[in-house]
Amino acid sequence: MAAAAVSRRLAVAVRELSGAWYGRHMAAAERAIRTRLPLVDLVLEVRDARVPASSAFEPLRRRGPLEPDNRRVVVLSKADLANPSETEVIKPQPSSAHWGKVDGWDIKHGESNCTGTVLLVGIPNIGKSAIVNSMHQIGRIGAAEKGKLKQAIVSSHPGETRDITGYKVIQQLMWHVIGCILQGLLIYKVASHPNIYVLDTPGVLSPSFANDDSGPRLALTGAIKGSLLDEYDIAQFLLAVVNSSEEYRKWGNLNQVGDSFSSDNTNTFRSRNQKRQYVSDHNEDFIVKAVRQVLFETISSSKGYLEKEDEFRRLIDRQFVSLREAFKVPTQSSEDICKPVALKLLNLYRTGRLGHYTLDHILDVRQEVVA
Repeated sequence: MAAAAVSRRLAVAVRELSGAWYGRHMAAAERAIRTRLPLVDLVLEVRDARVPASSAFEPLRRRGPLEPDNRRVVVLSKADLANPSETEVIKPQPSSAHWGKVDGWDIKHGESNCTGTVLLVGIPNIGKSAIVNSMHQIGRIGAAEKGKLKQAIVSSHPGETRDITGYKVIQQLMWHVIGCILQGLLIYKVASHPNIYVLDTPGVLSPSFANDDSGPRLALTGAIKGSLLDEYDIAQFLLAVVNSSEEYRKWGNLNQVGDSFSSDNTNTFRSRNQKRQYVSDHNEDFIVKAVRQVLFETISSSKGYLEKEDEFRRLIDRQFVSLREAFKVPTQSSEDICKPVALKLLNLYRTGRLGHYTLDHILDVRQEVVA
């Protein structure tokens, strides 16, 4: 398909980076994580619901004999940004790994005076710290030391959790209690009776990927630092995704009186939060509406020709010109126009205002679960 050609070009750019995102801090973090895998009660692997296969934590796939997979629970984050019908397809399967939402688990056969330890792992910018904070808030309700539990720092940029260097067993109770001494982040107590501790670890992204499709998808979702790639190339890939899906059809009534943004199930509360997090005029409803209208009209007018690569490229070029007007980017040289338009477009996608897309093939994910 013509869209695949755009993906291949971005995949080449990712390959040429030769794993530049995998610095010494990631290598050290991966070694530390692998050392601790046999020592904890549960491994909580966080994946992005938009890329549930591409965002797999590679060190767990290379686990050793002392790292049994039946202690792993896979949790999908950012599900509100993915295609809900495809996310629903990922059901718990008869497998040693468990998938789904974790509200709690059995610790030491239900004993309330024991201690459980959880290792939280995932790639950069996957939402681990947000999960720690959610667990922390739940644990505070019944904690005797309310107000004393540390909170993780949530960032929209990958790689904010930088380092774990020290980890040791500090005491033994009925079974074992594992404590951690960290640089930058400490272990978090999220519950009492039983005591549950969560070790939040730095995001680790493998220096190479299993296939060429993963690189572009991880670049689009923000797992690869944007400074390593041209935002214009990533935005072209985004437009290839939008142009090839049916999501745009939901925007066909934007010219009708009384149209609202509820048609795409965007949560109002989330939208207000996004405006606070991304303070920019391009998140205003009237700007988003104009962007959606541009995409609907350009895709609709070219839908019969999108199998041809040249026509597909021309469509993307036309969209960038029209999106400059929709985003109200001042007229500059064509090269200068591309970057601000690309940045604004990527921001709208990553906050869910351009629709909900699952980029991985769900069949691939289900095959992994069964394997």
